[in-house]
Amino acid sequence: MNLKNCHNFSDFRILAKKKLPSPIFHYIDGAADDEITYNRNTSAFNDVDLVPNVLRGVENVDLSTKIFGKKIDLPFYCSPTALQRLFHYDGERAVGKAAKKFNTMFGVSALATVSVEEISSLIDTPKMFQFYFHKDRGLNDSCLERAKAANFDVMALTVDTITGGNRERDLRTGFTSPPKLTLSSLFSFATKPMWGINYLTKGKFELPHLQDFVKEGTSTNSSIGNYFSTMLDQSMNWSDAEKLCSKWGGHFALKGIMSVEDAKKAVDIGCTGIMVSNHGGRQLDGSRSPFDQLAEIVDAVGDKIDVICEGGFQRGTHMLKALSIGAKACAGGRLYLYALAAAGQAGVERALGQYKAELERDMKLMGCTKISDLNRNNLRFRYT
Repeated sequence: MNLKNCHNFSDFRILAKKKLPSPIFHYIDGAADDEITYNRNTSAFNDVDLVPNVLRGVENVDLSTKIFGKKIDLPFYCSPTALQRLFHYDGERAVGKAAKKFNTMFGVSALATVSVEEISSLIDTPKMFQFYFHKDRGLNDSCLERAKAANFDVMALTVDTITGGNRERDLRTGFTSPPKLTLSSLFSFATKPMWGINYLTKGKFELPHLQDFVKEGTSTNSSIGNYFSTMLDQSMNWSDAEKLCSKWGGHFALKGIMSVEDAKKAVDIGCTGIMVSNHGGRQLDGSRSPFDQLAEIVDAVGDKIDVICEGGFQRGTHMLKALSIGAKACAGGRLYLYALAAAGQAGVERALGQYKAELERDMKLMGCTKISDLNRNNLRFRYT
């Protein structure tokens, strides 16, 4: 299989698996415990059917939407994800350039492998910085000030990683950042020589936002689960989030909201948006899918803040259903990470282009010409 043969999410996943050493692939692909929530994130869309209308004159379709005060040309964006240069040597550069080409938002993690300064110099389309609340207050201040100086448009505080999820695939493969060879993983790395060559020759692997403050994950090998459990501040509370929102002074979101109660509190502390998300099923297994929770959260706060549905999207029809419920936009990590691993920027562009083409086609088949035409009248729930 090559890039030209990648026509959907599953195809990119297959090609990524062929390109990546096993520990790296399973870090992307895996989730917590029995991965029930991970699987439910996508299967939830199958419990809702689309009811199309016809004869609506659908020659021209406008997919644009507005989130955090910014117009983007697509109703979905690339969620911030960590360690992208492990998946392809261009990492965040590739994803950001692809997002710019489609004029959609791109998220950069505090655990990114390319700095906010470099990303800002490359990309002038809307950008989000994902903030992890560390025990080290100097590190927190540095991340905030650097993102602000780099003119990032949105800060998103991740609130669902108060401790690391039980990612058993990572335990089996021995995945760490930076990667380390073990007896069990040696064969996998040896059978993917191009990944190793690129890793060693395409610039040093770094976590530029962290390395001046912590060794874990930068020069000292650490699993992501262990990093979350030991480096992040487990005393973080609503007061901390409110102070951070005020200190940022711009568009501010909470990433990882799953309850109506928390969505209302997000409004109260001054947030302008929330990501309804369970961290891709990588934290609390057995929790509901974002799509399953979306309607009650939209009904509670959708007229006050931007509600974004994050996770599980593999098709344009999945996005149509979330947008019909009332999400302002859709987002995801695996949405583009397999494509990044498969072929770098070209892979991400192909994936984003396919989602765009699917959405345009599906909107026409639904009898809709703009996102605001989508509503719950076009949906039927199989189970209530």
